[in-house]
Amino acid sequence: QVPLVESGGGSVQAGGSLRLSCAASGYTYKSICLGWFRQAPGKEREGVATIYTGGGSTNYADSVKGRFTISQANAKNTVYLQMNSLKPEDSAMYYCAADFLSPLACTVVGGGPHFRYWGQGTQVTVPS
Repeated sequence: QVPLVESGGGSVQAGGSLRLSCAASGYTYKSICLGWFRQAPGKEREGVATIYTGGGSTNYADSVKGRFTISQANAKNTVYLQMNSLKPEDSAMYYCAADFLSPLACTVVGGGPHFRYWGQGTQVTVPS
């Protein structure tokens, strides 16, 4: 198991910013794939961004490129999602996910079915 603890959600006006944090624990491998996914009511879960802690490679959904940035803390077991220029369509429950994937598999493709470990989620609301 890889417990994940998320924080940083909230409500912000369109055009504003939020930063989400996710702390992973309980593993001894040197590298891990960490990612953020989101799900809005009535919609399927979609990938937002992933990062492979071993080399720092990242992958983003087209809808957030240029607005969101995923990064890792020096300890590499904490990942951040800096969200700028937020839009109402970014409103969703945001979930942190983790798994021991290869760098090539560490992507947002498919909404994350290949991730085994999930956090409880943190709500992000951008009123229209």
